[in-house]
Amino acid sequence: MEPILQVALDFSDLHRALKVAEEAVEGGADWLEAGTPLIKSEGLNAVRELRKRFPGRKIVADMKTMDAGSVEVEMAAKAGADVVVILGVSDDSTVREAVEAGKRYGAEVMADLIGVERMAERASRLEELGVSYLCVHVGIDQQMRGVNPIKVLKELSGRVRIPLAIAGGINSETAVEAVEAGASIVIVGGAIIKAADASEATRRIKEALKSRRPLASPKYRKGGVEEVKALLLRVSTPNISDAMHRRGEMKGIKPLVSGLKMVGQAFTVRTFPGDWAKPIEAIEQAKPGEILVVEAQGCDRAVWGELATYSAVGRRLGGVVIDGAVRDVEVIRQLSFPVFAREITPTAGDPKGFGETGVEITCGGVKVRPGDWIVGDDNGVVVIPREMAVEIANRAEDVREKEERIRAEIRAGSTLSEVLKIKKWEKVLG
Repeated sequence: MEPILQVALDFSDLHRALKVAEEAVEGGADWLEAGTPLIKSEGLNAVRELRKRFPGRKIVADMKTMDAGSVEVEMAAKAGADVVVILGVSDDSTVREAVEAGKRYGAEVMADLIGVERMAERASRLEELGVSYLCVHVGIDQQMRGVNPIKVLKELSGRVRIPLAIAGGINSETAVEAVEAGASIVIVGGAIIKAADASEATRRIKEALKSRRPLASPKYRKGGVEEVKALLLRVSTPNISDAMHRRGEMKGIKPLVSGLKMVGQAFTVRTFPGDWAKPIEAIEQAKPGEILVVEAQGCDRAVWGELATYSAVGRRLGGVVIDGAVRDVEVIRQLSFPVFAREITPTAGDPKGFGETGVEITCGGVKVRPGDWIVGDDNGVVVIPREMAVEIANRAEDVREKEERIRAEIRAGSTLSEVLKIKKWEKVLG
């Protein structure tokens, strides 16, 4: 049997979900899912609209029911859902009630295994309770940490007889691997709904599934240094700031050379005001690609200039960030080397040798440790804690992809206010 492609419409606005649904159906989507965010935002009217507009497609209501199984399945089925999703961690009585309601009202029940421990044992029990499908689901927050749903699927494949679905960052490159690992239903969200052309993105995944040949995808969900760097090079500091909930920005630190992107791990330096000895010593201590981050205590005497920049270029460093002053700006710009600083001055400090390297510092009001990720562009500099690098890089990429989709809708003739239905989401006072 050919694998089923289910498109998860995880929007908060129905008009955007319906538009993407039309494109996805044009591209060959088999099932359409009213995602949990859509149902929470628009209610079961989202299911009704999908049912009305796409009579030839199976409609899935991702209710993520955990209680009141009978009531919620009945509501979704009456709204037009062919498949209703409940949570596999629900109590057996809730599952049993959901399955019975599905039989009464003509809907199948899919159990989402997100958050389930001892998965094989629970999957067998859910099959006994009568669910029609099991979904191996790695949630968005888990995806951002690099958790792989296909690895989870392989552990479950062959242990149950009912069809398995898979969800969690699946794209044209991984869809075939998911099928080979045992998936009958491939659930795709972001790779389609965040694409500028959802129809083409859907068609591409369908082609991969039919040919059993993976097609290259730009997505990265791994945890190595190169994968993190590749993602961070794709996104902007505003994307990262959004992903970090408006944290991580170095205050008052500006680029000296416009149009340059800087991404790398921090080599930290603490120096006394106006003392440039430790910053230039650090040039030799840092590894190629690392970024010198200097706590110079905001002094107005330069601790960096032309000759230090020549030296850093020769050592192939990734850039320099200085919470203090620099000089020789015209040469730095000619060299096209990323330097970010608080001030520009013609006056140099003195090399006294006070300070230390490889320690936690504060730069632009942000704590920076050796190995933290530093990203700089024309908007400024942000710091990503090293232990959160994979998650934040993926979240920033998620922000970028969503904005790309919105940008495409604006180019098609809409406006930002229309796309976002901004008045609808204004906070209600009183």
